[in-house]
Amino acid sequence: MNIGTVSRACGLPDKTIRYYEEIGLIHPARGANGYRDFSDRDLHKLTFLARARSLGFSIEDCRTLMSLYEDHARASADVKMLAQDHIRRIEEKVAKLLSMRDTLNDLVTHCHGDSRPDCPILDDLAGGASASGR
Repeated sequence: MNIGTVSRACGLPDKTIRYYEEIGLIHPARGANGYRDFSDRDLHKLTFLARARSLGFSIEDCRTLMSLYEDHARASADVKMLAQDHIRRIEEKVAKLLSMRDTLNDLVTHCHGDSRPDCPILDDLAGGASASGR
């Protein structure tokens, strides 16, 4: 399969596929003409990587997951530990996003949103200094 065909089949852009090859996640064969020739196995790996990335796993996590997937003597505990660590990082990000939302909601609530120049949103962004103190 050429890169366009495999791209459509796995849902990844050509550029991403080339990047995955560049960093050694996949190793498609090269034809006599120098073009990439993707096998069904390459397509399977790319589909695997696309799914892992859609779940937010980092490139290095994907490298580890791929290695674990290909190691039939692996312990599922290793996979579970990696996934649990990823869940912990997601929960940390969610907590930060919720905190950001709460702070912005509070600032928006305290902003009159009228023609006056004073604005608690800008004051907060400026480190609590009043706008007139610039």
